[in-house]
Amino acid sequence: MSEHDQALASAFDDQAEKFERAPVQSDPAALGRLVREADLTADSLVLDAGCGPGLVAEAFLNAGHRVVGVDLSSEMIARAQRRCATFGDRARFERRSVSDPSLRGPFDAAVSRYVLHHVSDQPSFIARQVELLRPGGILVLSDHTTDLDPGRSAVHEELERGRDKTHTRNLTAGDLVDLFGEAGLIDVRMVEERFTLDFDEWFDRGTPSLSKAEVRTLLLANPGIRGFHPVLLAGDRLQIDCFRAIVRGVKPMAIETADVRPKAEAGQA
Repeated sequence: MSEHDQALASAFDDQAEKFERAPVQSDPAALGRLVREADLTADSLVLDAGCGPGLVAEAFLNAGHRVVGVDLSSEMIARAQRRCATFGDRARFERRSVSDPSLRGPFDAAVSRYVLHHVSDQPSFIARQVELLRPGGILVLSDHTTDLDPGRSAVHEELERGRDKTHTRNLTAGDLVDLFGEAGLIDVRMVEERFTLDFDEWFDRGTPSLSKAEVRTLLLANPGIRGFHPVLLAGDRLQIDCFRAIVRGVKPMAIETADVRPKAEAGQA
């Protein structure tokens, strides 16, 4: 693994228990929306890229699909295996990178949730999943988004990295759609929805590079970031109002090369 991936695996080994219980990650309504937006055909074989403790996998398994989950964190894989043990051989979890060449498709669908902002090479992460899909397969990605303004987006990045050293980059909703287009996907659609974070819960399960007080002060001083806006509540509690996007695209069917030779030449072949 790369140095970044090693740091990522270590960080999520440490925060696996808190992550599994986190309200945003475990919210059944949000997981249900993800499955509905994926809109997969019955009994699809789904790659869960960065499966974490198996929350997304469990939602797709409950919807009647089969899942192969991969993650860099051995602790996350162990939790996913325990969570989804009742599904038997319909669920398989392996500690490995999506980019591992021994990971083979084809899959009917690939899904990732809250993974992209930890990835160092985001276009390659998308392209690798597309490679593993069958023609006509579905790629689904969900992640929180950032502000269109570069200055406000930079402040957002500073906050995210202050709270978690493994953070790489948040994208705007439009950037996510562009990534799908650049990867050659068609019929791309995106929905955006609001969600909230409790500041203390969010910070306490991170791997910070700044103190909690520093991140809180920076957050309260932020210049109105779209997708990361603080709200001070009673009792000095702090809430963060956020946006996340769900993006879905289709891998094109293989197109046969047309025979463009003149008729006479074609007839002599």
